[in-house]
Amino acid sequence: KKKTVSFSTMPNDRKINSTAACISFMLEGCELKKVRSNSRMYSRFFVLDADMRSVRWEPSKKDSEKAKIEIKSVKEVRVGKKTPVLRSNGLSDQFPDECAFSIIYGDNYESLDLVASSADVVSAWVMGLRYLVSYGKHTPEAPGTGHPSLRTSWISSVFDLADLEKSGRIPVSRAVQLIKALNPGMKTSTIELKFKELQKASERPGAEVACDLFVEVYCELCTRPEIFFLLVQFSSNKEYLGLKDLLMFLEVEQGMEGVTEEKCLEIVGKYEPSKEGREKGYLAIDGFTRYLLSADCSIFDPQHRKVCQDMAQPLSHYYISSAHSACLLEDNFWGRSDISGYISALGLGCRSIELVLWDGPEGEPVVYTSPSAASCVPFRAVVGLIDQHAFAASAYPLILCLVVRCSAAQQRLAAQCLRKTLGEKLYLEPPNPAASYLPSPEQLKGRILIKGKKLPPGCEDSEGEVSDEEEGWELARRLGQEDRETPEGGGPRRVRLSRELSELVSLCQAVPFQDFESSRRGQRYWEMCSFSEVEAGRFANECPAELVSYNKRFLSRVYPSPMRIDASNMNPQDFWKCGCQMVAMNYQTPGLMMDLNTGWFRQNGACGYVLRPAIMREEVSYFSANAKDSLPGVPAQLLHLKVISGQNLPKPKGSGAKGEVVEPYVCAEIHGIPADCAEHRTKTALQSGDNPVFDESLEFQINLPELAVLRFVVLDDDYIGDEFIAQYTIPFECLQPGYRHVPLQSLAGEPLPHATLFVHVAITDRRGGGKGHRRGLAGRRGRRVREYTSTKATGIKAIDEVFRTATQPLREATDLRENVQNALVSFKELCGLTPAANMKQCILTVAAWLLHSDSAPSVTLNLAEQYPPMEAQGPIPDLLRKVLTAYETMIQTSRTLIESADAVYGKLIQAQQAGMDFHKELHRIEAKEGLRGRKLQKALESFAWNITVLKGQADLLKHAKAEALDNLWQIHNAGQSCGIGRNGSASPEPSRLRTPLEPIPE
Repeated sequence: KKKTVSFSTMPNDRKINSTAACISFMLEGCELKKVRSNSRMYSRFFVLDADMRSVRWEPSKKDSEKAKIEIKSVKEVRVGKKTPVLRSNGLSDQFPDECAFSIIYGDNYESLDLVASSADVVSAWVMGLRYLVSYGKHTPEAPGTGHPSLRTSWISSVFDLADLEKSGRIPVSRAVQLIKALNPGMKTSTIELKFKELQKASERPGAEVACDLFVEVYCELCTRPEIFFLLVQFSSNKEYLGLKDLLMFLEVEQGMEGVTEEKCLEIVGKYEPSKEGREKGYLAIDGFTRYLLSADCSIFDPQHRKVCQDMAQPLSHYYISSAHSACLLEDNFWGRSDISGYISALGLGCRSIELVLWDGPEGEPVVYTSPSAASCVPFRAVVGLIDQHAFAASAYPLILCLVVRCSAAQQRLAAQCLRKTLGEKLYLEPPNPAASYLPSPEQLKGRILIKGKKLPPGCEDSEGEVSDEEEGWELARRLGQEDRETPEGGGPRRVRLSRELSELVSLCQAVPFQDFESSRRGQRYWEMCSFSEVEAGRFANECPAELVSYNKRFLSRVYPSPMRIDASNMNPQDFWKCGCQMVAMNYQTPGLMMDLNTGWFRQNGACGYVLRPAIMREEVSYFSANAKDSLPGVPAQLLHLKVISGQNLPKPKGSGAKGEVVEPYVCAEIHGIPADCAEHRTKTALQSGDNPVFDESLEFQINLPELAVLRFVVLDDDYIGDEFIAQYTIPFECLQPGYRHVPLQSLAGEPLPHATLFVHVAITDRRGGGKGHRRGLAGRRGRRVREYTSTKATGIKAIDEVFRTATQPLREATDLRENVQNALVSFKELCGLTPAANMKQCILTVAAWLLHSDSAPSVTLNLAEQYPPMEAQGPIPDLLRKVLTAYETMIQTSRTLIESADAVYGKLIQAQQAGMDFHKELHRIEAKEGLRGRKLQKALESFAWNITVLKGQADLLKHAKAEALDNLWQIHNAGQSCGIGRNGSASPEPSRLRTPLEPIPE
């Protein structure tokens, strides 16, 4: 991989961790690039005046009085490319977003656009300017002087408690332990070094430290600049977050709904360390840092910590967490069978376990996956263990896949053991021939199903012959243990099966797979097939649509290739994308593939069952597993991911020869359907210690969100032997928006104490963020030809006429959505926000401009109206007029959408239902029309495509209306809270957006 260099360090490696440090940096001044409207850049030296009332730059052709901006005239400070000049094509690729910032100033809202050498320099200027703008004319004599801050008082009180002798000094060793206790994860050596450094600088060496030095060391080590910068952004007084500030942060940035001041007080009470802060309802930097690191602020959506999906669908509609050789702790070939592997797999929510039964030496069957294993486990012991642990992690059904390799006599003992030990848990009811689908996980709660062969219906004997499964024989052949002959003339191998074992099989009867057409005509819903990885891979590549269709009704199990003698794993996504429910994994082998499996089954309360995407469950739907683009009727989403920093990163495990220094970089990977698979990496953070700063934005387009998984991997660029540092894998649907910490894990999936990544997540088309364009964000609107989703001809006249009636409603639905979309993006851009911002942020931004000005033009929101107009009294500057015009367009397009959506939705659903009326008659109509072969296949595909498009577009329109109503609610809410709303008593309570977890009725 190419090495890249990070410039993300302050001049002289100075750490900016307080407003005072920002302002002293600005007083010294530094070089910044000034960007002109003609896209040219000029290097200038910028400095804050000693009286802290103006920012000047030189050299300049203007006289010194004009080459300056007065702090009182600053309306807003924007981070990133948030003005038309910085967004212009000639510049956008020349510098990263993190290195740009703009100062909006003056009555005409002019912009001074600047580019810094690093994100840290931007942070210093932006933090300092925002501080000065907030205090306006009442700038304190100098920040950091006078009255001790909330934080200083608290750290001093901690020192006083540790000063047992009350001498005003404590031993360095005690001071080190104290800081370590307050900041778990920090290395002792780092703290000791900082004490030595500051003792030397202040010429106070010795074995003891005074309170002021302790406070200084604590503040230098325990202030994370990126969190301090965030606090300053939301704080009214730049020192702590009051309850209103915290409420604003939670609603606007974290996307939380229904936050109250009581909830904020609860957070302060839980995380603010100072007694004064807790009493007054203030959250200072240490409490804020603790909150952001806590489980309450996790990147993983708390709704998914419990079962939250519809569990009443047929069993075949779920992915099921499945283990291959769970009893092996090492590899397949030389592994030792160990009973604890089963406990571990069941503890992780595994719901399908494979048991290969062999003849045991003492007349009782034993279990091991390889006859070469040094020890074998008695079947009785394994069943006892399963009885104990089957439902410890999940109440939903457990499937035991029996592969029989033992004699009929030992099979009888195995059957008796299963009946006696598992008792009532065993599901033995015969399948209902009148039903079409398997029962649901909800109906089968607490039950154990046996998957295996069954004697043919006509067999009356105590045992009989059945076709054997390939699984398990390859290894036997390799080890010279094979004693079954292949029948003459080929054909499947036969084995003896006892009636007792056959009778235990009910809903998961193993049958050999012939072909898809035979299955469609003759396979019964309780019969299931197992595929080798190679066979399933061939179907996934050559006929993915048929495999998806097959898996709507029947369970399928994919097992690893016998060539994987090192127990390596296949990629489960290759088979999940085709709807295969049970992809058997070697749980004992860590790595990328196991990370994907573990991460995927974290959702839905880690119960081992995950509902498949609707597009893969509906009886009639078009879904191509190998699609290279967006899918009909599924809204593509954009993931905007900012990797900000890392905390307490360990060094790679296998790099013993290496020193303590790691040079990490982060890879973010999306795994899903082929159209979604992508990987982006950050630059390398050089000599950054354990807490590197990356400050880098990455973007991904996700076409099938329900099947996407995000994996963070931290790697060492300067490695010896081993580059892997840590990883974390999370389903896309479980991501929470806002500022979050990612809890990093080792290669084996164990948590790494205190090791985290600090990131910002914005998902367009999701609460907590607006909605982006399908292909990208700003700037493409004008040049993009609007794409309309249309129906396809089936070649059957009567059916095509029905679908033709939907042509106009489909265009109308797209226009309604896209017009609102474009208007929203324009309005957000003019507010200086990204398309991921929500409506509340936009209104608050406009209000902040108006409130920061002495000669503020009067602009109000008339909240008495359902669609509140933004009205100006008197003359207004050009930029503000543009904002008002964009707001008006956005309100009008939203109104048209809200008022027209139901009628267009009705037409789409009517056409879809009229199409579905033909579905039952489809095969008769095809025969009548004489369609065969490729033409028949094309007609069926086009029919499924049309039904999917109509349902999908109708759903998109319904969601767009809900989102437009939600935006109106946010406008009322923000207008009331920020003071520009008038007549605002009746805030509409629109039908709130459906949460993504609530299933849309099929």
